[in-house]
Amino acid sequence: MTSNKKKARIAGLLYLVVVVTGIFTLGYVPSKLIIWNDPAITYANIVASQTLFRVSIVSGFVCYTVFLFLPLALYDLLESVNRRYARLMVILVMVSIPIAFANVQCLMAVRSLINDGNYLTVFTKEQGQTQAMMYLNQYDNGVLAGGIFWGLWLFPFGLLVVQSGILPRFLGVLLMLGCLGYLINFLGHSLWPDYAKLGIGSYVSLPASVGEIGTCLWLLIMGAKEYPNPPYKIPSSAKLR
Repeated sequence: MTSNKKKARIAGLLYLVVVVTGIFTLGYVPSKLIIWNDPAITYANIVASQTLFRVSIVSGFVCYTVFLFLPLALYDLLESVNRRYARLMVILVMVSIPIAFANVQCLMAVRSLINDGNYLTVFTKEQGQTQAMMYLNQYDNGVLAGGIFWGLWLFPFGLLVVQSGILPRFLGVLLMLGCLGYLINFLGHSLWPDYAKLGIGSYVSLPASVGEIGTCLWLLIMGAKEYPNPPYKIPSSAKLR
């Protein structure tokens, strides 16, 4: 049988790829290229940094492809704790993957708009800039929608970590709080137009960031303890009904 330490490090390696590519695609590149209230500067930035923009698209596909396999690796590690929670964790991630892949198409549309000469003959420069910004806003909306499931999967994952005893329980608590943070940000951006200006988003996102990065590094470096023999299972009365 494969040891928990080996299973954990496989999951940690997959998690590391998701974290690094996710930060690059969702954080670093937009911060360098996109000025949300200025289509002209944003368009010029993308034109001047097309390689960076293209790499971010590829990075996004890599991120979501690997994210498809991450919960399967975690399921292999944690399903003996509570199979229903583990299945729920996998299902919530699987639901997010089509949303994420479809959303990257918005970035590909911007790439086509900039590089296809036929578009340049149809649109004026200002129209092209506006069109590009529309796709970028759609992409941002798609990230917000995907964030629902990027948050929800953390709750059963965190619960499994807390109950398993093979990983630090504080990481599981942070993951569950991270779920709440994702949902708060979704509701905030959806219901209040000036939510981003309040500065709340960065604070409520902190537990998810610390919890996911911390869990990733712990799995990769420290691995996981072995279960007792036979493996510890949550009493049936405590299982998801």
